[in-house]
Amino acid sequence: MIGQSRDGDVVTLELRRPERRNALDTALCVELREGVEAAVESGARVIVITGQGSSFCAGADLEGDSFPEEFPEALERLLRAVDSAPVPVVAAVNGPAVGGGTQLAIACDLRVVADGAFFEIPSTRLGIAVNNWTIKRLASLAGGGVARTILIGGERLDADAAFVSGLANKRGDLAVALEWASAITELAPLALRHLKLVFNDDGSHDEPTPDQWAAFGAAWTSEDMKEARLARKEKRKPKFLGR
Repeated sequence: MIGQSRDGDVVTLELRRPERRNALDTALCVELREGVEAAVESGARVIVITGQGSSFCAGADLEGDSFPEEFPEALERLLRAVDSAPVPVVAAVNGPAVGGGTQLAIACDLRVVADGAFFEIPSTRLGIAVNNWTIKRLASLAGGGVARTILIGGERLDADAAFVSGLANKRGDLAVALEWASAITELAPLALRHLKLVFNDDGSHDEPTPDQWAAFGAAWTSEDMKEARLARKEKRKPKFLGR
């Protein structure tokens, strides 16, 4: 479900589930993580992640009524692999990055965003909570105000707004991302590794407080979450009651 190609020291990994808008399931998370690890092992100096077709990644695959038990851990391991890879990882965001798609993009070190792309985390419409890493990393990259607009306000951030906020480092398509990645391979790898470690020490890996952890768990076990799933199945707006 992923395509892999190499041009010099740049390895490109392409999500290939266009029929599901490249939505993440357990198998795709595992394949992409293994692709990142294999690229590092092979000596790649930059990794580019993109999506096949018109979407970057539509997030978690919600086709069924519930997530498979193994999915959250598979997604966590994927994001950790991208975040901790010792080489720069560039997201070529070729289309919508929704939920887990935005998480994947912000786990990367740089984002090149094409026309028509946008970022969205619809957790409050699904009655679920996102982890501290997602909230803090998004705020670190785009600013607290923009992060609140996306998460609390429930709004999308289009490509232009993403560039203005700094969430998008460049505007352009996969070719632009690959050209930039190729230029980065000529820079000093150890210096780049140090920069990545410092930039990613942004508080996003801090342990949640007891209150934060309790609130996170309450959302994931709530009646509101069940209502959101039922409403999605019945193609209607959910009616949240805060319990």
